[in-house]
Amino acid sequence: MISLTDKPIEAAAVLAQVASHDAGAVVLFLGTTREFTHGRRTASLDYECYAEMAEKKLDELAIQARRRWPLTDCAIVHRLGHLELGEASIAIAVSAPHRQAAFEAGQWLIDTIKEVVPIWKHENWADGTSEWVHPGLSTMNDQ
Repeated sequence: MISLTDKPIEAAAVLAQVASHDAGAVVLFLGTTREFTHGRRTASLDYECYAEMAEKKLDELAIQARRRWPLTDCAIVHRLGHLELGEASIAIAVSAPHRQAAFEAGQWLIDTIKEVVPIWKHENWADGTSEWVHPGLSTMNDQ
């Protein structure tokens, strides 16, 4: 399951996608909107993407994870649009026969997604300024 959505992420539904009697481990990662980033107060986030390319890259990463680790299943859901504090922007669930593979694959997926998938985060600060944030890109301040 690879999905981009503008609706809140339902963690239980993501977990259900990877459930299996063959899995002894299921790991769920939720990336949530935090209030402070490097000492600055966040008001909200907005996510935009190049949807066709983002879905393709997410699918490629899921395939790579399955080649690297003995996974039973993998699901990735990324939220787009406006998010308030505490809302999940991404859910990654992996199931595997053993926990080490599930943990390693989940961590690799989130780290790699943040680096290579064309999804951009616009951080809206409490002081009224905003900034586009993506690893590898120079930031642009919208003040």
